[in-house]
Amino acid sequence: MMNSFYDLLKSRRSIRKYLPKSVETEKISIITTAALMSPASKRSNPWEFVIVTDKEMLFKLANCRQHGSQFLADSPLGIVVIADTTKSDIWMEDASIAAIIMQLQAQDLGLGSCWIQVYNRMKNEEITSESYIRDLLLIPEHFAVLNILSIGYPNEDRKPYDEEKLTVEKIHTEIY
Repeated sequence: MMNSFYDLLKSRRSIRKYLPKSVETEKISIITTAALMSPASKRSNPWEFVIVTDKEMLFKLANCRQHGSQFLADSPLGIVVIADTTKSDIWMEDASIAAIIMQLQAQDLGLGSCWIQVYNRMKNEEITSESYIRDLLLIPEHFAVLNILSIGYPNEDRKPYDEEKLTVEKIHTEIY
């Protein structure tokens, strides 16, 4: 466990390699409950989450893009973040906040995670990643698919952020 929220942020890195160990039901519940506490515009809560642990389905979901999603096939857990676009015009922001909260909660529980972008991505030249996933998981048309979080016990070591290499020139005071 981390000593502080700052330490949690500093050590959270994208993990794409996982041990062949299932994520406990209790930890999945903690992660998804944290997401349900995420802030949302006017408390519209447009986000919903599809929990996937079935290896065959994870393999199919891993093929939602041509590049950058294949590691999901070896993940013990995928959480598909979707949003009801009829509930809020800023569903993307609300769902993004919920997704990062799940990633931070996973990190706090000793798990690694990685964001797999789905929205505005293509499975191939004819099929969007979003429509491919919608068909696989029987997601209604008025829901947008934002991303998939791969989550599991890390099987790779990633060094925490080096504060000396942070781009502090991107921080402006009072004026640009």
